[in-house]
Amino acid sequence: MTRKIGYARAHTNIALIKYWGKKDHELFLPMNSSLSLTLDAFYTDTQVIFDSSFAEDTLTINGELQPSDEINGLVRFLNVIREKEQTDLKAHVISHNIVPTAAGLASSASAYAALTGAIAQAFNWQLDHQALSRIARRGSGSATRSLFGGFVEWEMGVDDETSQAIPIDDAQWDIGMLVMILTRQKKDISSRVGMQHTVETSPFYTNWVETAAQDLKQMKAAIYRQDFQTVGELTEHSAMKMHATTFSANPPFFYFEPETIHAIRIIQALRKQGHHIYYTLDAGPNLKVLGKRSELESVRQALLEHYSSDQLILTQAGPGMRQLSADEWASLYPTREEDTSHDH
Repeated sequence: MTRKIGYARAHTNIALIKYWGKKDHELFLPMNSSLSLTLDAFYTDTQVIFDSSFAEDTLTINGELQPSDEINGLVRFLNVIREKEQTDLKAHVISHNIVPTAAGLASSASAYAALTGAIAQAFNWQLDHQALSRIARRGSGSATRSLFGGFVEWEMGVDDETSQAIPIDDAQWDIGMLVMILTRQKKDISSRVGMQHTVETSPFYTNWVETAAQDLKQMKAAIYRQDFQTVGELTEHSAMKMHATTFSANPPFFYFEPETIHAIRIIQALRKQGHHIYYTLDAGPNLKVLGKRSELESVRQALLEHYSSDQLILTQAGPGMRQLSADEWASLYPTREEDTSHDH
């Protein structure tokens, strides 16, 4: 019997210069390069078991076995791995998400980055994080960036070998984020579907791609200068330009909820009062507020007039993907015999 096991943890990231749209759906090559901040408060722990006795691939998230018809993306990714390894072994993937799934908090980024790390351990790959980022990209584009901590660029590249993540800055300066969870409902339109519809129908889309390149150049320069105001302004502008492409798609659609607009107005009002804060949001309704880490607690206190404490999560720059030991996994999740196996 053949059995290979690996474990890893990866943190989610929030794109400050957004990626929106693919030019290659097989290789997940993006239309534009992007830049993100990895966060410490949200992460995914994943165990993968490849075993010759398994009849099919399965996925368990937070203790719940996922329906087989909803894991097509995972199976497609595992097929990429099987082709690379020249094996037909099926896999059981056990994930624990410290991220609200499908709520615009990039759970797929941490999920596929962690899975890639776990697979690398299972097959004893001697690859650096940049090489692993190219593999993680085949599961989720944004997972490319979760291989590294701090500020990370995803270079769009031109092929499978050049579309990869590179670390920009460890973000260990006065910068942080406050995540506003306005709704925990699963979004109606997935990022993948929304992205493709936008690329095909929005008259604004070409301009989005052209301006994203200039935004990225300016963002990297601002990060190197630790120029918080410029970082914030570019972050906000990139988010609103991305969402403008969904509003202009045909037919139009949007990820905003009424609560989103209300929250944006509150952030704008607080900024007028002197708080150094800027908002961003991905393909979902929840707001992320970029701020100076030293000031974000006072921002949180001001927001408590409008929201409950469990809706407001303070976070700072998080680390890159790291592999876990079998003992670490067993101490974290001591529930199932196969989870705590020490076989490798």
